[in-house]
Amino acid sequence: MKLRCFFALLACVTASAAAAQTSPLRVGFIPVLGTSQIFVADQLGLLKAAGFAPRFTAFDSGPTMIQALASGTLDVYVGGVAPLAVARSKGVEVKVVTATAIEEMTVTIGGKFAPYFKQGMSSADAFKAFHAATGKAARMATQPPGSVPHTTLVHWLDEIAHVPKADYEIVTMGIDATQQALLAGAVDGSTLREPAITVSEQRDPRIKVVAYGGEMFKNQPGTVVAVAGAFLTKNPDSVQKLVDAIVQATAIIQKEPQKAVPAIEAALGKGIVDEPTILKSLSSPASKFTADPRAIVDSVREMQAYQVKIGTLDKEYPLEGLFDPSFYVKATAGK
Repeated sequence: MKLRCFFALLACVTASAAAAQTSPLRVGFIPVLGTSQIFVADQLGLLKAAGFAPRFTAFDSGPTMIQALASGTLDVYVGGVAPLAVARSKGVEVKVVTATAIEEMTVTIGGKFAPYFKQGMSSADAFKAFHAATGKAARMATQPPGSVPHTTLVHWLDEIAHVPKADYEIVTMGIDATQQALLAGAVDGSTLREPAITVSEQRDPRIKVVAYGGEMFKNQPGTVVAVAGAFLTKNPDSVQKLVDAIVQATAIIQKEPQKAVPAIEAALGKGIVDEPTILKSLSSPASKFTADPRAIVDSVREMQAYQVKIGTLDKEYPLEGLFDPSFYVKATAGK
């Protein structure tokens, strides 16, 4: 009896010591494949080894997550980079410490719209033909103005495909709702990211991608990991460990995708997307993982300029101070 009590007490002490070694980490994320690294780092024990006890909260878009970041209820933001410069200009202290993915976005169209995209026909002509045949402009779903999906969609429609404004209508909604609306035929096309692209194509083989991220907006800046200013000030060593973990997770996804799949499925699959589908989505042209934040600075500046042009941004905001690549540089030193 005494021996059993001793081991029980030892277990309690050990558990308490382990708990004392970890610190809460409040993470907001967008449920897309570009956020995979944070979950791979979590499920493979990299975050725990770094001393973190993460708590994850999903958001439908970057702009909505900014509100939580501004209120002080998040330590880490894992989502689109576009809203961050605006948030910082409005007094939200935040730093981008690493990227996770680029050129994630696609223009994906539904089964009723797809037949109009014929071989040799321009996208503008496809939209025009659809409008003439149905009597209505194509309804294109995406996230709110100011987000990366909205900006890249408008850029593709207006600057790349040169679709007349009379031939399309943009409808804004959350990420999950966008996929559901496309599958239900409530919209004719949408911006989708993985794994929603692969899932949608499997459920309805008529669905097709007509433009990938690089075609929509060259070097399209995608998902990043940003930390709240207060958290960074108090925990610079912890931020370094976080970036170290993201860099390691990025390498695992790039070199050993099968090892990363269970973690991604557990976080993003929601019991609906199976592991083979996740693995397939990792090899998609829309899955380009990179951790170097320096690679997207110029494209963020270009995206801001375009947002000013289309009126979703009142002016260009300085990027000086928004990016801090020093953690990434240290994490990759000697590699």
